[in-house]
Amino acid sequence: MTSSGPPADGGFVPGRFPIDAFGAGGFRFAGMSHRGSILALPSGIHAWEARTPAEITAATLRPLLAEAARIELLLVGTGAELVPLDESVRRRLGEAGLRADAMPTHAAASTYNVLLAEDRRVAAALLAVD
Repeated sequence: MTSSGPPADGGFVPGRFPIDAFGAGGFRFAGMSHRGSILALPSGIHAWEARTPAEITAATLRPLLAEAARIELLLVGTGAELVPLDESVRRRLGEAGLRADAMPTHAAASTYNVLLAEDRRVAAALLAVD
């Protein structure tokens, strides 16, 4: 993440922030730019190692699963196109009590912003797009 000041913890910015912009392989939020994918969780925005829909797994979603009790709805941005979540991922999210909606990243980021403004318990797993 790059900004006018350093992020709090390398790949973590504490707090809930809307996504100001996305594209060119990254995101803007909280006055910062980040290249790569992100997890927007109740605890803050985390860098996310997933780069492709195939990399959306229970293992890469581990930080999100750790906060499942604080999340009402998970939005998954699968890149430029909608790619359905793997059934094993859906099952693991369901076991954690999470309802997940997959959609293209632009739609997921926009929906996340609306629900965040409504103070909903929303989280987003967003793959970066060019």
